[in-house]
Amino acid sequence: MKALVTGGGGFLGGAIVRQLLARGDEVRSFARGDYPELAAAGTEVIRGDLGDPDAVAAAAEGVDVVFHVAAKAGIWGPYDEYHRANLLGTESVLAACRRHGVKRLVHTSTPSVVFDGRDEEGIDGRAPYPSRFFTHYQSTKAAAERLVLEANGEALRTVALRPHLIWGPGDPHLIPRLLERARSGKLRLVSGSRKLVDSVYVDNAASAHLAAADRLAETPMPACAGRAYFVSQGEPIPMAELLNRILATADLPPVTRSVPFPIAWTAGVVFEVVYGLLRRRAEPKMTRFLAHQLRCAHWFDVEETRRDLRWEPTISYEEGLARLRAEQVGGPVETAEAAAASA
Repeated sequence: MKALVTGGGGFLGGAIVRQLLARGDEVRSFARGDYPELAAAGTEVIRGDLGDPDAVAAAAEGVDVVFHVAAKAGIWGPYDEYHRANLLGTESVLAACRRHGVKRLVHTSTPSVVFDGRDEEGIDGRAPYPSRFFTHYQSTKAAAERLVLEANGEALRTVALRPHLIWGPGDPHLIPRLLERARSGKLRLVSGSRKLVDSVYVDNAASAHLAAADRLAETPMPACAGRAYFVSQGEPIPMAELLNRILATADLPPVTRSVPFPIAWTAGVVFEVVYGLLRRRAEPKMTRFLAHQLRCAHWFDVEETRRDLRWEPTISYEEGLARLRAEQVGGPVETAEAAAASA
């Protein structure tokens, strides 16, 4: 098939591009930056902005499926930027699919669209949207997801995937920030760090997208069409354990100090007020949303995901962490089990 990947130069988008190329699909990437490594690998690279409907439409011409991965992420920034990228950008993608008769759309959403500040324990795709959101990212991604799912029909089959806490080699966001704060001695846990959290290795998240696209091509109308699915390893572990296992890949000591939630929440209020008054664009070190995120459980029922997409995560925590360690400190990719077996 011929696929368009919006955000093909990003962390998840790049993994999707690589997996499509590996199985022999034709791939076109649409992103704001130049990515010569994609072109060298055989990808048709188009530079453009999601806020430009004509550019998006031109990129979608002649493709069989669109993977809409590009978005403005983060927990800070003006509403207009999130609205333009996440909502108007998705409207442009949907219009482009209709204009060119694209039959399938796999939309990358986020578990944040249903987060209401309370523990998420074993919820599935039927969990309701909250009545109010903490961030512009949440609200615009929720609105975009609604549009995608409502657009599902015979002319255009759609599905939304909600990968949680994507990590792995090449991560430009989560892991670099985590390691930087750990090295500076400023990393703290928030009370509640023993609560369970699930995450997903980047290649597993990518393979779920390919599986969704394949299911949407089946007849009759597949069970996944018009629905949202959480994507994770399916192995919840305490937040503190997850963070410390990632720190260990860079030979950093575990973080043991924690901050009570009320203090973290109050710090979030102060940071938001100060950053707002100073109109700082940099993301605050703490916000109310982040404080809630760090103290809550986040794990999901992914049985429907596995069943309806016929997908399984193939990279285990151990293998993923070994690959991450190889990036951080060099040396061969060797899991803990393999090292023990050879000892």
